[in-house]
Amino acid sequence: MKKIKFSILLSLAVFTLCFVVKAQPTIQSQSTGNPLLPGYFADPTIKKFGDWYYIYATADGVKLASGEPSVWVSRDLKFWSNYELDLQVPEGLTNCWAPDVILGKDGRYYYFMGNCQFGCNIYGYVSDSPMGPFKPINEGKPVIPVGTAKEHLPALDAQFLVEDDGSVYSWFGTWCTSFKGMGLVKMNPENLGEIIGSHFIPIAEIPLAFEAAYPLKYNGKYYLMYSAGDCRLSSYAVHYSVADKPEGPYTPGKNNPVLSTNSDGTIDGPGHHSVLQEGDKFYMVYHRHDNPHSTGGEFRQVCIDEMKFDAEGNILKVEAGHSGVQPFKIKNQPKNLALGAKTEASSYYHLISKKTVYSQGDYNYSYLPGNAVDDNNGTLWRAASGALPQNLTIDLGKPTKIRRVATEFEYPTYYYQYKIEVSKDNKKWVVYSDKTNNRTSGCPMIDDNELTGRYLRLTITGTENSGMLAAVWNIKVFDKRFDLPPFANKESNIGPGATSTGSLLADFNAEKIIDSAIPNAGTLGGQFEVVGELKTKTVEGIKAFELDGSNYLKLTKPAPASLDWNSAFTASVWVYNPEVAEGECLLAWNSREIMLQSSYAALMYGTAKFGAVAHGDWAVDLPFSPLPEKGKWHHIAVTFDGLLENVYVDGELNNQQPIYLFVQATDILIGASGEPTENFTGYISRAQLFDKVLTSAEIRDLILQTRPNKN
Repeated sequence: MKKIKFSILLSLAVFTLCFVVKAQPTIQSQSTGNPLLPGYFADPTIKKFGDWYYIYATADGVKLASGEPSVWVSRDLKFWSNYELDLQVPEGLTNCWAPDVILGKDGRYYYFMGNCQFGCNIYGYVSDSPMGPFKPINEGKPVIPVGTAKEHLPALDAQFLVEDDGSVYSWFGTWCTSFKGMGLVKMNPENLGEIIGSHFIPIAEIPLAFEAAYPLKYNGKYYLMYSAGDCRLSSYAVHYSVADKPEGPYTPGKNNPVLSTNSDGTIDGPGHHSVLQEGDKFYMVYHRHDNPHSTGGEFRQVCIDEMKFDAEGNILKVEAGHSGVQPFKIKNQPKNLALGAKTEASSYYHLISKKTVYSQGDYNYSYLPGNAVDDNNGTLWRAASGALPQNLTIDLGKPTKIRRVATEFEYPTYYYQYKIEVSKDNKKWVVYSDKTNNRTSGCPMIDDNELTGRYLRLTITGTENSGMLAAVWNIKVFDKRFDLPPFANKESNIGPGATSTGSLLADFNAEKIIDSAIPNAGTLGGQFEVVGELKTKTVEGIKAFELDGSNYLKLTKPAPASLDWNSAFTASVWVYNPEVAEGECLLAWNSREIMLQSSYAALMYGTAKFGAVAHGDWAVDLPFSPLPEKGKWHHIAVTFDGLLENVYVDGELNNQQPIYLFVQATDILIGASGEPTENFTGYISRAQLFDKVLTSAEIRDLILQTRPNKN
């Protein structure tokens, strides 16, 4: 499944200011055990097969949790490596949500995951290895279809329990509060694609249950753990009920919720967990929101903490924290020489924003270079923009023999192109590793050599997708090597992403209309073709293209790859709207075919939540605040720098939010989005599209330069 193709719309809300700096003060080490993994992952299922620990999880931080399916492997619960799974999903599916893996009676490994694109179903796969490759069972059809156990009940978040006698049960369901309960099925252990019995567990037995069932058998009792609340918000928490048999009846447990947001908000919205038993100890592996919290609530990270029972068998409240747990088996692990070292970078991003529904408070956070050497998976160094190259320099303090460098980039399942250099004096550099043509993802990226130097410089030169900001969770330097998992990812045939041309791509001017072939004054060239009837009208002395809801303009040249994915842009329109409807499109340049969260962006003019910028999901759409007055000429613009989206009306900031985009550049449309109900009715005098971000001062200058002439 390399690479999944998407298109949709999502969410975010909150921040930023960019700073480009050279030197960076020393940062006190913040080494932690939580988050456990460097990256955005949710709904973790932890397993131990043989001597290896495995974490299967939803790949978060991408298009409504639509990242590449992968697995994390470790021998000690400290050093984790990420590998993409070879998974033959049905054509058209882009989500692999909340996976679980069990060892079947036949000695093979069965992978189950949920998806809601053809109805909310659970699909099953099988492999001879917990690493795959996995092939479909049940001829690719759902093994637990939507409506199992209760009509229309979504079959998501399935977790399996294998009894000592070989019986196999699975608990599942989401939106359980709405469906008044949760589903349970018994599977045929000889054929794990066949259901041989089903049952419905009423909500009274599992109060507040929303999703994320996790069954656990302890001292002969069945513990049905689950998550309550909204997974995007601080209300998310873990509860449990207890029964004498899988079907129940269940009695709510004591101490609920046993895992919840902590008092200072640094552990926010924890939930959707699994449990690892190691001897007589139990460990809860769960996700929480990233810290600082990204918008939309779907940039989650995996954590681990010990879970305990009291003498009566009640689950005690989990003391969730940042320290995690001690590694189980750590032998001759070499010291990370970069931990707490002095750093400097080509730039870093500073985010400032007011509180949103997804945050505990206002934002004022810097993605400092020192974050890359603090051994903390909850902090990032992130460059100030999507411009490349970007570099990070580490001062090891003295000349050191460097035999291994392990780099953990922001997105483990997308590749980064880079080089590592070493220097004794921070002036003359020797190449340690050149991966400027790399097309293989992984985490950590391992580079081995043997050079001596005091300074180490990482330069990121390219990314798999356009507009991905250079960003690193951790970079670790070792003078010794150690054993690595015997797996490797395949090289990608995608990308690398395009870089910005920094230009005005499309420029429509109604004053230049002579006939139906309207030239584009932007660098893309081509012409604006009229779809429908060409109408012009002078409104308050200004010549404009008149749109009646059936006509619009389409550029004959498609939007370039420099507007793909998360690339910076500015869209600018001079517009007169006689009556403001719910949502009408002024300018669009990317596909809305699938409409997953944050995979669409269009400049709008309407009253709805998506009235200013549409992203296809109410959680991340952006409204006007306030709404531009109808029956007047306005200059409306939206800018995006790779992390922050700003909407300007007549040169003044109207609204903003932080967001990460996953768009696919297609046709450039003026007055339409591709959805006829969003066609604009009104008048447009000028429309421009740049593949770069304009500052607020540049927006004001643009207004002066493009203000329409009155006849």
